[in-house]
Amino acid sequence: MSTAFLPDRDKGLSRDLAVGFVPFPAERAEEYRRAGYWTGRRLDSILSEAAAARPDKPAIVDAQSSYTFAELDALADRVAAGFVDLGIAAGDRVLLQLPNSCQFAIAFFGLLRAGAVPVMCLPGHRTAELGHFAQISDAVALIVPDKAAGFDYREMATQLVAGHPALRHVIVDGEAGPYVPWSSIVGFSGTLAEPPPVNTSLPALLLVSGGTTGLPKLIARTHDDYVYTSVACAQACEMTDRDAYLVALPAGHNFPLGCPGMLGSMTVGATTVFTADPSPENAFALIDKYRITVTGLVNALAKLWAQACEWEPVLPTSLRFVQVGGSRMSPEDARFILERLTPGMSQIFGMAEGMLNFTRPGDPEDVVVHTQGRPMSPHDEMRVVDENGDEVAPGEEGELLVRGPYTLNGYYRDDEANARSFSPDGFYRSGDRVRIFADGPRAGYVEVVGRIKDVIHRGGETVSATDLEDHLHTHPAIYAAAAVALPDEYLGEKICAAVVFRGKPISLAELNAFLDDRGASTHARPDVLAPLPSLPTTAVGKVDKKALVARLSSPQ
Repeated sequence: MSTAFLPDRDKGLSRDLAVGFVPFPAERAEEYRRAGYWTGRRLDSILSEAAAARPDKPAIVDAQSSYTFAELDALADRVAAGFVDLGIAAGDRVLLQLPNSCQFAIAFFGLLRAGAVPVMCLPGHRTAELGHFAQISDAVALIVPDKAAGFDYREMATQLVAGHPALRHVIVDGEAGPYVPWSSIVGFSGTLAEPPPVNTSLPALLLVSGGTTGLPKLIARTHDDYVYTSVACAQACEMTDRDAYLVALPAGHNFPLGCPGMLGSMTVGATTVFTADPSPENAFALIDKYRITVTGLVNALAKLWAQACEWEPVLPTSLRFVQVGGSRMSPEDARFILERLTPGMSQIFGMAEGMLNFTRPGDPEDVVVHTQGRPMSPHDEMRVVDENGDEVAPGEEGELLVRGPYTLNGYYRDDEANARSFSPDGFYRSGDRVRIFADGPRAGYVEVVGRIKDVIHRGGETVSATDLEDHLHTHPAIYAAAAVALPDEYLGEKICAAVVFRGKPISLAELNAFLDDRGASTHARPDVLAPLPSLPTTAVGKVDKKALVARLSSPQ
């Protein structure tokens, strides 16, 4: 496995995971251990325990392959040994960007088994985001496919390596070219004598934030808190080994990874099926073939599936429980999904930063339709505050602040973000405007009524308006720009770039080609380009986005 083509690693980089990590305060950590939430289990023990209990049960399945729990556990050992032989050591961070497949699961567990920390990149991330992640995390390796959805990840890898000397290993699933072939890792002949020890109160993986301001931030999730999340989510969804879970959203997302997702499914011995094509035609065929019972969808996709039940010849009759989230759902859409797709729909409101709310099996229809659920854990703490940080009266609207046994205490290596994102007593400022019902059948349940942060929820992805505007303002033809959300029947919200040009306007295709050249994420490209003579402003000179949206939404 030669890596002579890559620059030598900066010897000053540290494998110490505690550097830049904000731990749980000791008193709260001890409280969560006493309550039994944190059990001192490493995250990959979810697989080894499933393999011991159900060795011959199918664990993961995709269009090309299938592995039992015992086979996957053995593969994780072998792949871990391959990583170690390559030079990836315990504590090293590794950018993981594989599409939905069994290979994603094998790489994920192989990294955990080697004591390395996967950074969960999404398929649409490009050089801007991955370079940012590599810089913050001091990543030493990148795992990518050769090509997917018409994009050549090897070309992006070459750019990343040139700009980040610490990134000394590139592993490619497919035609590897000058890089390390994934097949040589999977086919490694050795095995680990035993996994390196890990401190379960330190990071097991790094999730990425939705990017509410600027580039996405890294979210360190510990072994303790992520095992708890996976176990508790599966229990709340009443999953058993008779269930089968379909990963239809990008597997690197918190939602299909551990809420309950692949990891939660494994805690009860359920099978996980991967697909990179969530279209109704393909997904319904998989649901029928593997008798899928549980999945998680963003609102727009759930609505599309519900509509497709009118014309698809094969219907998803085995589905008993579908979690739907990613943006606020109207009661009308919730009823439509309940009636057409499955009576076992659950609304979920959560964040990669930790806090999860969802409706449960058996909740009254009124609760499922009109709320986004209640907290997963009895130890979840929620405050609703006004613009001055004072708690509002019960049932009133305000910003949601949260902390608990699986909510982060600080972003990874980002003191500036932490200063604005957390209260002095450690509550995370979600940026979501909510109300918590104080009485009646909805008491204790959360309704999301808006947002405080400047973001756009497009098809389940959270896009930072500020980050997109920063990209737009670098174009020489653009004098001023604002990114806003416009309602969309299918995406929930679409991205509109309102632009004041210096001279001759450019087209939407030209603008998106420019963003492509800049390495901007694919899910942050505008759907609509609105040339304007000027942008409306507030009394203090800021762009008035409410007035802008009203102007763009009014009949022309």
